[in-house]
Amino acid sequence: MLAGLQNVTFEFGARVIVKDATWHIQPNERIGLIGYNGTGKSTLLKLLTGGFSPSKGTVEKSRETTIGYLHQDLLSFDTNESILQVALGAFERVIQLEKEIEELGKELERTGDEKTLHEYSDKLHEMDTLDGYNIHHTTEEVLQGLGFSNADLHRPYKEFSGGWRMRVLLAKMILAKPDLLLLDEPTNHLDLPSIEWLEKYLQHYQGAVVIVSHDKYFLNRMVTKIIELYQKELHVYNGNYEFYETEKEIRIEMQQKAFENQQDYIRQNERLVERFRAKASKAAMAQSIMKKLDKLDRIEDVSVERPNIRINFRVDKTPGKVLVELDNISKSFGEQVILDHAKAEIERGDKIALIGANGKGKSTLLRIIAGIEPIEGERKWGHNVDESFYAQHQLESLNLNNTILDEMRSCGAQMTDAELRTLLGCFLFSGDDADKKIKVLSGGEKARVALAKTIVSKANFLMLDEPTNHLDMHSCDLLIDALKKYEGSLVIVSHDRHFISKTANKIWEIVDHQIKEFKGGYDEWVAWNERMAAQAKQVASSKKEEQKANAAPAPAPVVKEKPVEIAPKNQAINKEQKKELQKQQRQFQQAEEALNKNKTLLKTLESKLADPAIYADKDKFVAAEQEYKKAAEENKQLEKKYEEIFTLLMELEEQAG
Repeated sequence: MLAGLQNVTFEFGARVIVKDATWHIQPNERIGLIGYNGTGKSTLLKLLTGGFSPSKGTVEKSRETTIGYLHQDLLSFDTNESILQVALGAFERVIQLEKEIEELGKELERTGDEKTLHEYSDKLHEMDTLDGYNIHHTTEEVLQGLGFSNADLHRPYKEFSGGWRMRVLLAKMILAKPDLLLLDEPTNHLDLPSIEWLEKYLQHYQGAVVIVSHDKYFLNRMVTKIIELYQKELHVYNGNYEFYETEKEIRIEMQQKAFENQQDYIRQNERLVERFRAKASKAAMAQSIMKKLDKLDRIEDVSVERPNIRINFRVDKTPGKVLVELDNISKSFGEQVILDHAKAEIERGDKIALIGANGKGKSTLLRIIAGIEPIEGERKWGHNVDESFYAQHQLESLNLNNTILDEMRSCGAQMTDAELRTLLGCFLFSGDDADKKIKVLSGGEKARVALAKTIVSKANFLMLDEPTNHLDMHSCDLLIDALKKYEGSLVIVSHDRHFISKTANKIWEIVDHQIKEFKGGYDEWVAWNERMAAQAKQVASSKKEEQKANAAPAPAPVVKEKPVEIAPKNQAINKEQKKELQKQQRQFQQAEEALNKNKTLLKTLESKLADPAIYADKDKFVAAEQEYKKAAEENKQLEKKYEEIFTLLMELEEQAG
């Protein structure tokens, strides 16, 4: 075990965050830590790192375990160093060695001392062991993977905005290769290419990783276990996010039935108490029933945790066929060209996701569509368009002296206070929160108010810039459901692939300063891109083979003098090759059988773990989980062996052919 909690209870004043929680993190695990906003996920990570101490129980950590913790508070760090130097800080020992080797080299030149020579050799050997000669190259690769250009690497860290600073700190953390990585919302500051790079990097990471994220797509691809903080307890799900969603439904249904049964039992006993309390002969029995009810371990009502409210859009009028027309649009910031004589149209019913790397101009294009960005060219509104635009700068238009409810009333949505409070509940403002003044809200809370105002605007055309940034998964799902039913048109800028895949019917990208449109959803766009990449690779490979063939020297003239010497030698080689080929074919068949057998076992164990009954018996659950882990590890080894034999077999068949 790397780290964990043992029977931990933690409170903030009278508010209990977690009660009697036990959680053990094993080497190489990939864990998603989830829960509604405000339940205490970040608090749990701080408990693991020693930032908080538990009220009861113990936080366990092996003495040798190193932990890397990425969180928002890191943004208080500032320095004049370049981002390359900041990221290189992950290699403290190597940087120290570089200085020591340089000093010893100078001393050796001056004195030629044998003791210094031995020390110099030892340091060089240690540098080699730590792969110290490659740290600059590795650091540059990681920074570039996270979206930095070569020119950025030597710019001072303090010149970058918060989001880009967080990328530098993420780079430094993963380069340090701690045994346990704790990542609190790592994708919040990344664009799509950087998220995809991070996924690939973490999939091959040698340590354990715990991720707090609202990005379902990211969690599905990254984790093999979900820990949910729900009703002050930790619930374990042995699978990815998709598995969790299916299993959670089953558990909720069971909990709701158990709750209802217990409520019936309580009501029956309370009626008995009422009947017996007045009779002196039955008073003792009534007292006994009351004590029994007091000691009862109460089951929580599922519906109390988070009511399943729906968001409903209201559209007042129907627009014409074309909502916005962009013709011959050019836009640049100094030497940075965003668009160059670009054209596009947004039609009624379009639900467009505008995607791509940061810095390509997605938000600029959204402002151009909204008509608030100066441009060269022509941008025209269509007939009857009633638009509503949501972006971070909308926060400035909120009246700081209003309460949240007053601000919602000012939209002219003709909704009752009860309806407005219900809607605000979807955006994480429950109960008395609606009466808070705007001026006391955090940036994230203000963003949610601005988004709620956009939703109630009755617009038939929405422009949304990163609408899910401050929402939890439940609120995000409610927004997805609402946008699916929305009768108007919309353009979304988002890096949340799950959100895009569920809401968009067209994909826009800015490529070579033009707007490229793909008519289809995000999953279709991904599949199309993969096909195009495979075709391009095939064409490039064919061209390479063709060039090789054209460049190959003419065959050497056949020497007729000694044909007898060559034939037996080749026959001997062919015989050996054939023997080796047959051996590898047998081994390949055995590896394939072993792999298929193990996969069947894994499926059986997965079905076992998916059975809700197993969670009632802790010993059975632990035994099944350990058996599954063992089989999963064996599957990894078998797949590796299978691939190695397959590669060798292909080479031998090519030689034999």
